[in-house]
Amino acid sequence: MNATNLHTDARRMNEEYLRRHLNRLRRLLEAGDAKSEQRADTTETDANPVDTRFPLDVIVAEFGLSNFERDILLMCAGLELNADFATLCSATGGRATFGLALDVLEGAHWSAILPNAPLRRWRLIEVSERDVLARQPLRIPERVLHFLLDLPAQDALLASVTEAIPAPGFALTPSRDVLCERIAAIWNDDNDGAALAVQLYGEVDGDQRSLGASAAARCGLQLRSLAAHAIPTASDEQEGLARLWEREAVLGQLALYLELPISAERETVANALQFLRRLRVPRALAAPDVIPGAQMPRIHVQKPEPGEQRALWRAYLGDYAASLNGRLDTITSQFHLGVDHIQLACQLALSEASLISNEAGLASSEARSIADEDGAGAANSGADFGRILWQACCSLARPAMEDLASRIDAYATWDDLVLPPLQTQVLRDVAMQVKHRARVYEEWGFGGRSNRGLGISALFSGASGTGKTMAAEVLARELDLDLYRIDLSSVVSKYIGETEKNLRRVFDAAEGGGAILLFDEADALFGKRSEVKDSHDRHANIEVSYLLQRMENYRGLAILTTNMKTALDPAFLRRIRFIVQFPFPDAVHREEIWRRIFPRQAPLAELNYGQLARLNVAGGNIKNIAMSAAFIAADNDEALNMRHLMQAAKNEYVKIDKTISQAEFRDWDRVEARV
Repeated sequence: MNATNLHTDARRMNEEYLRRHLNRLRRLLEAGDAKSEQRADTTETDANPVDTRFPLDVIVAEFGLSNFERDILLMCAGLELNADFATLCSATGGRATFGLALDVLEGAHWSAILPNAPLRRWRLIEVSERDVLARQPLRIPERVLHFLLDLPAQDALLASVTEAIPAPGFALTPSRDVLCERIAAIWNDDNDGAALAVQLYGEVDGDQRSLGASAAARCGLQLRSLAAHAIPTASDEQEGLARLWEREAVLGQLALYLELPISAERETVANALQFLRRLRVPRALAAPDVIPGAQMPRIHVQKPEPGEQRALWRAYLGDYAASLNGRLDTITSQFHLGVDHIQLACQLALSEASLISNEAGLASSEARSIADEDGAGAANSGADFGRILWQACCSLARPAMEDLASRIDAYATWDDLVLPPLQTQVLRDVAMQVKHRARVYEEWGFGGRSNRGLGISALFSGASGTGKTMAAEVLARELDLDLYRIDLSSVVSKYIGETEKNLRRVFDAAEGGGAILLFDEADALFGKRSEVKDSHDRHANIEVSYLLQRMENYRGLAILTTNMKTALDPAFLRRIRFIVQFPFPDAVHREEIWRRIFPRQAPLAELNYGQLARLNVAGGNIKNIAMSAAFIAADNDEALNMRHLMQAAKNEYVKIDKTISQAEFRDWDRVEARV
């Protein structure tokens, strides 16, 4: 017999079980006397006909109802299910009331209707407040009625503020399995309901949610998340939500997952803790850090170790992993992803590869077979799929990063960069170390037992327009990684602790996607602050130390830029791996910049690059002059010539408040005449 038929039979048996109880109540209402009638029926209806717990039995046992309270609940259900009950309750206007229950049902006790008694405390019945207590109409909530009927339903209010977290459809890694067992053991402890709580903290990228859902499934529960901002602050409203959740936790076999984002205010945290203390059901508090004052066991959730990550990649990619020719090691090193994100990246990559294959068409039945088995067609080589997978990994960090930083599209190449050989070589060394960090740190053991100092950090110093941002673009393109610019002047806050919180949000969001972080205006945070004179200096040093610590531990590349290297404290500079000084270009380098600045398709007249190199400006200004001259030429419908460049150069000088030097523009008229 299949599961559907089994459930249908169970529902039919439950309906018969309820009918027997309701028939007993009907006879009591007809007789108007419970004494002998109910005792005669007790054996018939209270004994379970089969070895199972029907929904009514669950409510009685879990909420501790007496027989009298059980029958009040059944009376309210009877009015919803059987029209005869309204006629039998005609003395009370066709309504169930506590007074009627006291008159008819056996074992009556006044305490059954108290606010803290099970029926009202757990919202199993609703009481109108329009009349004296004994005459107040009683009704059964829709959610409880559906549960008695063994029908799938959920409370409408909780459905609007909570979200189901499905258990992951994959086996847990060994380290995750250990954590899952610890959570399940806490939730299975029946000794003290107040202790059924656990705090999950650590790197947040979805793994805490899936770990909680796995533990819930292991306990026979479903995990539902509640947003911290949805918790009322008023004590009575919060208590009402807590009782409603506890009722739903029993009826729906639920565990609660409450997540606090890194940006949560202290008031929000305190309110969430207060709410959790009211509950006596399985619950988890998830946050990036340990929450002080949360008196519950703590479990540190970290992303899987590299070995486990590689195993996950191979498991999700199947046979197609072999075609990557060892590139998984590079992916594992560059992208520090959790279980959920590894699975998502594989799904995105396989879907994209399959789409490309379908668009290109499959040349043979053999190719179609490969596409069906691997999710990617023969039109994609292992190298092509490796790039698709790489881009899928990059994309995972973008939603979180775009709220914190500006993404820069990297178009510049090494040919666009005009720097002295020494600086160029240092930049190539940066790219080389990022590429080979997996081999050196993991295979060759240089990573040791600590992550400290393994991050690749760089400081780019030099005047505006000397190529600092372009160099970051070149590295991003060379490494095929996203580049994000973070303005440190907007990150730094005067409020204690806020700067670190802002920086942490940036690094946490970028960690999984391995993005290159470009921190502009490092002067806003760094400086000669090693000498502590007051609390502000002391806190400024803490902020700098925190940034450097995160840069040292960051699995990607972090770059600081400054216009004034001399303003930075040498003690801080020693903690940065690469320092690149971008010099103001001399005449030779300026001429080379001019030769490379114009696109191939731009219509050019004969240009005197030696004359252009006399303009004593940086590469950024040269780019502006070339662009402005192009617009002037387009407006005149002419090829771009020296006259256009002279006009654009003078406009740029005015814009940057630079004096027009006769030496720079000497003989320009004669050059223009020759043109």
